[in-house]
Amino acid sequence: MKKDVLVSISGLQYEVDRDEPIEVISVGQYYNKNDKHYICYDEVIEGTDGVTSCTVKVGNEQIDIIKRGASNVHMIFEVGRKNTTFYNTPYGDLQIGIHTGRIQVAEEEDKLTLEINYGLDINYAFIGDCQIQIKITSRK
Repeated sequence: MKKDVLVSISGLQYEVDRDEPIEVISVGQYYNKNDKHYICYDEVIEGTDGVTSCTVKVGNEQIDIIKRGASNVHMIFEVGRKNTTFYNTPYGDLQIGIHTGRIQVAEEEDKLTLEINYGLDINYAFIGDCQIQIKITSRK
């Protein structure tokens, strides 16, 4: 895969009375180091002036999403484990719990696709089941 990539992130949060889709497309950088995939891109939070630098690290059995800037968090997705962290946002801090049910990684020559299914807790309250899909493709 080439260094310059397009990053497409789409997600769905399943709630009792509604499903809430999101989608973000960004330009980013890709590299591979020590058999791990790294994807770096910037994210703009709607309604704020801040920019958040994001890094997605894909390992053997784990995916990390690290955000620094207007929002700060280090989310760890590991199948069968619950990880807890603090999510610092411009609107306040939240304690989140992530219980990962499934991770799927598909590698092609110029494309990497990640799918994560997980349960989300915020401040010890279950919010819902979530799904996130990240597609990384080489820019042509």
